[in-house]
Amino acid sequence: MQVRRQHEIKTGLYTEAQRQRRDSSPWTMVQAILAPLQFLVFLVSLCLVLRTLATGEGVAIANASVILKTLLLYTIMVTGSLWEKDVFGKYLFAPAFFWEDVVSFGVIALHTAYLISLLTGALSETNLLLLALAAYAAYVTNAAQFLLKLRAARLQSASAAEALS
Repeated sequence: MQVRRQHEIKTGLYTEAQRQRRDSSPWTMVQAILAPLQFLVFLVSLCLVLRTLATGEGVAIANASVILKTLLLYTIMVTGSLWEKDVFGKYLFAPAFFWEDVVSFGVIALHTAYLISLLTGALSETNLLLLALAAYAAYVTNAAQFLLKLRAARLQSASAAEALS
């Protein structure tokens, strides 16, 4: 049986070495800023999209909000892959975040379909906004995945700190 050094033992989401890389990565702070910003833009955009669907008014501002949300999504995906590379040594699909990355690609596909449809006029205004809602539903699912991982990491950190004291 091979003995692993302390920093290589994985007791939860991260090994000790991965936790140290996570804590020292500049992308950790970037993600900590972008994630709530994206969520705030999502909430405002969701209200605008729903208002437009209900009243027929404000289509331009609703579309602009979805575009902004999509640009933030692309930004957080790129910076998130840089974070994943720093922490796990892979840009995407590290085992600890495999399913979150898989769902993220679905979210990106729906948001990209929205942009393409908007630019080409392939969908009516109503169907375009319904596509935005589908993209947002996928985003909420993905955000929940990441929040559950964040919670698991915090519980792991608290458990590790408790074990040391």
